[in-house]
Amino acid sequence: MKLQNYEIESLRIRREFRAIKAKSPEKFERRLNLSWSNWGFGREFLATSAQRLQNNNIRYVELQGNHYGADLGYPVKDTLAVLSDHNLQVAGICGMFSAETDLSSPSGVVRQRAVDYLKRTLEFASSVKAGYVLVVPGAVGRPQPYDESELERSAETLRLVADYFVRHKVFVAVEPIRSAEVSFCHTIADAHRYIAAVDHPGVQHINADVYHMQTEESHIGSAILRAGEQLINLHLADSNRGALGDGSLDIDTIIMALYLIGYNRPGCYITPEPLGPGGDPYPSMHGRHDPVALDRLVHQTVRYFREREEEVLFL
Repeated sequence: MKLQNYEIESLRIRREFRAIKAKSPEKFERRLNLSWSNWGFGREFLATSAQRLQNNNIRYVELQGNHYGADLGYPVKDTLAVLSDHNLQVAGICGMFSAETDLSSPSGVVRQRAVDYLKRTLEFASSVKAGYVLVVPGAVGRPQPYDESELERSAETLRLVADYFVRHKVFVAVEPIRSAEVSFCHTIADAHRYIAAVDHPGVQHINADVYHMQTEESHIGSAILRAGEQLINLHLADSNRGALGDGSLDIDTIIMALYLIGYNRPGCYITPEPLGPGGDPYPSMHGRHDPVALDRLVHQTVRYFREREEEVLFL
């Protein structure tokens, strides 16, 4: 039977993976860094979330960027204490970009709010030694474009704070998101164009998300290869945006592509973010969720990912 197009591309990645692994096995000794994005846990106490991650041998966490005002968000001292108690390090901060903090808004008031939000988030990121702050060029939950100048406005606004990122030695991780949730910047190629538009050495990295990539990319593995060394974080969920193993995602090919770009190096993270289906996931951060269901979500995802990683490495 003739292979389907995506199967042909997956086979090409598999062959390249095998060839490089046979030639340079030492490049595959270190395992991928597994983190977790905590904002999907909702209003749960950080200590409770940290205990769940520790129970599942996760050493890194992507914290919700919840510093929406001077008096809001995780206090630095308390956060560092919780992380220390549970042997966790901060991989990065998941910046939250709604219509109220929209870098591309035609309203100068909103764009200034986004700038102020990023400055507060960056101060916190630096204090907890986060490696990156995730930035979405347009508001999540607003798929209808304002006009044809969104990209330019967003790039100009982000450029205003780019020097701060360099000063604090924190990377900007630009995230492309599916067109059902945002009005522009949907693919790895779009992220490259956006980074070029910002045109600043402090804005050079990408946060990809396999759930969005299923819709927007022709092949997830190939898109990861195109992202290359600019990829610093990869959000992960199965095809139904649930726990790994509950859907039809080809996680093996994704793992191979990640090893091919040397993603098992320090400072790069696989970060599960199984938020469930829907057009706007942000409301989930404000609710209270069943802790038993969350325990299962984390346990199954970690177990399945590590299981598939070992299967891939011993092909």
